Amino acid sequence: MVDAQIVIVGHHARRSQAVALASYLDSHLLVDEGNHGANWNHRRALEWAAQQNRRVIVMEDDAIPVRSFSELAGDVLERFPGSLVSFYLGTSRPPQWQSTIAEKLSSGSDTITLPTLIHGVCYSVPPGEIASILERWPHHLAADFAIGRAWGREVVYLSQSLVEHADGPSVERHPDGKNRTEARRAWALADVLEEL
Repeated sequence: MVDAQIVIVGHHARRSQAVALASYLDSHLLVDEGNHGANWNHRRALEWAAQQNRRVIVMEDDAIPVRSFSELAGDVLERFPGSLVSFYLGTSRPPQWQSTIAEKLSSGSDTITLPTLIHGVCYSVPPGEIASILERWPHHLAADFAIGRAWGREVVYLSQSLVEHADGPSVERHPDGKNRTEARRAWALADVLEEL
């Protein structure tokens, strides 16, 4: 099992839940105090991760981990040491990927791959790849698509997510200008959710 560190990216409007999540997971917390946006804060999280001596998991403040998250995530990272891994696979958003996800999940495999990162809820970049991602970072994209484009190859997703998305009101101004009104929840969860 990989012993990974966790960094929470939070927004000042959700400070209390960000602090509770960081405390529960004994993780580092980066709060966006100035409405810089998710792209800025996720980049800041990866800059922090690049300075650590262990693999880092980046988690948003509206993620809800399953029981034994750290152990389960560590096992996954041991299986995929050179991969960008997403611990959340969600419904509804982005809509253009949902039929592909449904088709891939029908295989019954415990993981699927997609050619990019489509969720920033919870993911981990291999330590040796962080510097190159930061060099190629597209500042104009939503955080998840920025990471996925800079990564430039397949991303591993768990068929049963290790975090749920709280799916409250968005604090982010999305580049497409569209409100997020659909249910943004995990396709399936690996275990029951922890109560924070």
